[in-house]
Amino acid sequence: MLDPAKDAARVRAMYTHPAFVRRGVGRLILSLCENAAMTEGFTRVELAATMAGEPLYRACGYHPVEKFFDDRGGAPVPILIMSKTL
Repeated sequence: MLDPAKDAARVRAMYTHPAFVRRGVGRLILSLCENAAMTEGFTRVELAATMAGEPLYRACGYHPVEKFFDDRGGAPVPILIMSKTL
């Protein structure tokens, strides 16, 4: 369990179906996640962004923390850990 007093809330595996991109769905889901985190007492949220999702997260106030490559699937995929103060 995460402790809101010292840990960041975490958004995990948020994807928007390609038929619904650029319609506000991702921003809405992210907003609901942030509101739920605040309700639970969190003051910060973190997520692992793919390069396709990075522009949305930056537009929503997230900033980069750390970049790494996930090679568990065989081909390395760049991932950017991003954070936001709520």
